[in-house]
Amino acid sequence: ELKIQLPRNYEDNSEKYYPLIVVFDGDYLFEVVAGNVDYYSYWEDMPEAIVVGVNQDDSRSEDCYVSMEDYLPSKTGAQFYDFIENELLTFMSENYRSLNFRVAIGHGTTANFINYFLFKNRPVFNAFVALSPTLSLEMQDNLTRRLDLENEYNTFYYLSTASLDIKRNHKQIMALNTNISAIENSSLLYGFDNFDKANHYSLVAQSIPKALQHIFVVFQPISKEEYKEHILTLETSPVDYLIEKYDTIKNLFGIEKQILVNDFRAIASAIQKTKQFEYFKDLGKIANKQHPNTILASFYMARYYEETGKPKKAMNIYRSAYNLEEVGGYTKDDMIERADQIKQEYGL
Repeated sequence: ELKIQLPRNYEDNSEKYYPLIVVFDGDYLFEVVAGNVDYYSYWEDMPEAIVVGVNQDDSRSEDCYVSMEDYLPSKTGAQFYDFIENELLTFMSENYRSLNFRVAIGHGTTANFINYFLFKNRPVFNAFVALSPTLSLEMQDNLTRRLDLENEYNTFYYLSTASLDIKRNHKQIMALNTNISAIENSSLLYGFDNFDKANHYSLVAQSIPKALQHIFVVFQPISKEEYKEHILTLETSPVDYLIEKYDTIKNLFGIEKQILVNDFRAIASAIQKTKQFEYFKDLGKIANKQHPNTILASFYMARYYEETGKPKKAMNIYRSAYNLEEVGGYTKDDMIERADQIKQEYGL
């Protein structure tokens, strides 16, 4: 039995494809994940995504059965593994507009089980969210070795426990975190949380938003921290940083995301603060492609000419923008006011 949540405007965007999030333990975990996905995608902190939950209320032990001989899925566990890989994912791709970027989320026993999908040469999942996994024998060593392998693709891995977690789980997870944290692998993006005063069940509600933020951090608008620590300290072009950020979104998630006005504003602020005014021209060219017929491109081109000693040209561009659309707080009144200031200051 499956539970499926589609993005809010799924039917209206018939050409749009979405990441797929597969929730094991869907009988109780689905709603927690689906609610967070809907919330974070609404605020553009992550892409809209399709969420599918697999109900395991009466079959969890059978679904996750592992052989005591080689510690791999066996019998009903092997059947369930095959169902996920060859039936569920195929069903979702054939019947819903899902991208190849896939996330697996599990808790306890299923958090251990999702690790087995990592051991394929090319895993069917790109990201793994393991909430207090009940690790099978050999899993700690096998998982550490697997995550240590360099790949041509990126693997996201999020692990969590809590101070009041099941003692056996907590001890093994802390040891596993020590091992993974020591890995130097550029293709591994690892996140970990050990929540204070939470238990095996309450850690779930705290883990899900942290996991989503970890996986989709590059998708999020430029934050104050990113601005201060990464953009203002650049020795290269901040405009190149912006381009690379959105290229990374495309390469990781397969999503062509329009550059947010918020991110244009952050880069413009950095250009102004570091007095690298020549970059306004590059920013204007990108704004013209991303937000055509709006004031945005004209504003940055005018700022370029204004700061590089061509006030008359800047004034004319400010005025010509009157026929364009306002966007993200950039207004026609502001453009006219800037043009008038230049005219008064330079007697043009």
